[in-house]
Amino acid sequence: MYKPISMKRFNNFHSINVFSLELVKWEYELHKHNFYELIFIEEGAGSHLLNEMDYTYKKGDVFLLTPDDAHEFVIEEKTVFTYVKFTEQVFLEKLSTKKRSQWEEALKNILASNQINQGNIICDPQDNAHVFAILKVLLYEFQNKLPFKSEAVLELFGSLMVLITRNLNTNRPIDLGGIDKETEKLNNILAYARIHAFDQEKSLIPYIAAHFLMSPNYISIYVKKHTGLSLQQQIIHFKLKTAEKLLKQKRLNINEIAERLGFTDASHFNKTFKKYLGKNPSAF
Repeated sequence: MYKPISMKRFNNFHSINVFSLELVKWEYELHKHNFYELIFIEEGAGSHLLNEMDYTYKKGDVFLLTPDDAHEFVIEEKTVFTYVKFTEQVFLEKLSTKKRSQWEEALKNILASNQINQGNIICDPQDNAHVFAILKVLLYEFQNKLPFKSEAVLELFGSLMVLITRNLNTNRPIDLGGIDKETEKLNNILAYARIHAFDQEKSLIPYIAAHFLMSPNYISIYVKKHTGLSLQQQIIHFKLKTAEKLLKQKRLNINEIAERLGFTDASHFNKTFKKYLGKNPSAF
């Protein structure tokens, strides 16, 4: 049975903190936080160990970590990291009455998504350029005592999170201001299913259907109509894509992967993997 590794937890008591570090060697042991963290790679290269998976990183990559994520870096080339550390409190400060529901939904989808396979989160090149431009201004505003500093920091942070939300939902980009109800509903269902895909109870179709006040049969038909895959197929697809990455990493054995991904046992995992991918996990 998989047993979590005991590790250090770093604490932060401010709603938002922005700063840069230039390092030639990573000096911090594997750890978690009591806050959420955006890590921007300004310069350098190496690997990022995130939830027991290795991701190579390079200039321009962006990582999003939740308090449940454990990570550390291995630096191969001198790296400049810029951090935006934040808590839920900053969203309470940011939410406006007019767009409160959209912001709350975006917040829930982003901050609850401590997914095993989450590497670089900005996939669109133009958005990547915009994110780093906003980050530069955010860092300047945060570090200097200027009129309306707090307001500027909140607005810039909000702009970052809008672009991040759009990239986390690459299949169906979210427009927080003008999204139609059907697309918003589908986005919410898929995000909820993705967030809870590894939970044996919460990934069940009746559980998801009840959350959205829909019947189990109708919610699956609804998702298939708009995506071509049933809700159950969406969940299995996400699990198996994650399983492939974990198998490649070779850090966990098949029993541990099955438990991590919410399968009943290794046998259930093996049967599902072979059914959809045509081979056993061990062969993969």
